[in-house]
Formats: sequence, C-alpha cells, structure tokens
Amino acid sequence: MLLIVPIIFLVPFSMYRGINPAEPEYAKRLAEFALNDKTAIFIQVLSLLPIHLLTFAMVWALVTRFGKLPFLPAFRWGWHPRLRLAKSIALALLLFAAGTAIVKLIGADKPTQLEQIITSSMAARYTIAVLAVLTAPLVEELLYRGVLYGALQRLVGVGGAVIFVLLLFTLVHVPQYLPNFGVIGAVGLLSVSLTIIRAYTGRLLPCVVIHLVFNAVTSIILLFEPYLEQFAPTKDQITSLALMLVPMAASLLQS
Repeated sequence: MLLIVPIIFLVPFSMYRGINPAEPEYAKRLAEFALNDKTAIFIQVLSLLPIHLLTFAMVWALVTRFGKLPFLPAFRWGWHPRLRLAKSIALALLLFAAGTAIVKLIGADKPTQLEQIITSSMAARYTIAVLAVLTAPLVEELLYRGVLYGALQRLVGVGGAVIFVLLLFTLVHVPQYLPNFGVIGAVGLLSVSLTIIRAYTGRLLPCVVIHLVFNAVTSIILLFEPYLEQFAPTKDQITSLALMLVPMAASLLQS
C-alpha cells in the first residue's frame, strides 16, 4: 500500500499538470515530478491517511473474521499490573531521549528523505505531525506488535518473534531515513523496546501509548524546530544523558 496508494493519488494530478502517460519517458518525468513538485509531495504525504485506514480495516477483518469475533480482546487490550499509564509515558520519554542521543552521536546532521519532505511545505510538515500522533501509533502497533508478533510468537517463539518484528518494522522505515543511520538506529531501538514490552506484558495498550507519546514529542519538536535550535544540548550533555537512561529505565520497571 505504501507503494501503490500514493501512485493512485499522484497519477491523476500529474496528468492534470500535463504529464501524459503515453510519453516515452513517462516514468522518469513522473518520478521527477513526485520528488520536486511541492503539491505532489503533499499529495503523497496525505495518502498516508487512507493507507492507515485501509491497514486498520484489514487488521480488523483478519482478527474478527469480518465481525464474527471480538476485536480488542484478541490483543489482550489493557494495562499490565506493572506497566500502566504513568510508567508507559515515562518509558516513552526515556526512549525518546535515548533515540535522540543515538541520532546526535551517530547520525549527526545528515538530512533524511523524510526531512526533505517535511521542509517542502508547511502543509506537509503539519500533515506528517498530525498523522504521526493520531493514526500511525495505533495502526502500526496493531499490525506489528499485534497481528505479526502474535503469529510469529507461535511459529518461532518469543525471541524469534522479537527479531522478526524488529527487522520488519525497521526495514519499512529505512527508505524514509536514509542516509542517516543514527535515525534508523533510533527507530530500531523503539521497535525492539516495544516488542520486548509486548512480550513481557502480553498486552498491546502500553505499546500504543509509548509509541504515541514518542511520536507526539517528535511532532512537537517538528512543529517548533525553528524556535528550539538555540536550546539544543551539546554532544557531551547528550552522552551523559544516554549513560543515565539504562539504570533509570530498569528502576522504573522494577518499582
């Protein structure tokens, strides 16, 4: 869907702008148009909404057998006695801080494909921020830590399921974040943490909340980034913060 749906939206608009599918170099012109035209980029960003809705519909149909079975109980929806709302929010903030440290220490200032999309227009920036909070956390957790993890756990065990979900979730996000391997590493950290939490608690709700808070902080910074540069921490401050994260997270889970 990530490949097909944007094209479905983009082709009619490109024809409206004079790009004829009968042209000999149509594919090349369409690719250049998709990468350089601000409105075309925004259309591709906006297509994420129907992708999320279609994914949710497919997950619902699969899990409920088209409404014959209950939906949320299939994921053991609810809180774990040792991981409720407050701890989920705290863990999300710790993961965000750890991810930020990874980006600063490894990725430095290498621009990503997603950043180029974000800077293309304010409409694209705001749309990505909204979708990252309202739809992406729920849909992605239902798919990766819900359906896929549950199936893989039965097939290859907990360890194998954690590895497979980590790889799948990270690989899907790689094209957005190339060539910044620091950001890819941060995404991998989020993925493996969420999957381990899913395995540890057996519940999906903490994963959704952690993912939502993580994305919400990212979206806030995305929207106010031009005004936050003067407050950016130094590399030494980030390193010190990263060294504090592991014992803090461990004590939080044990409390």
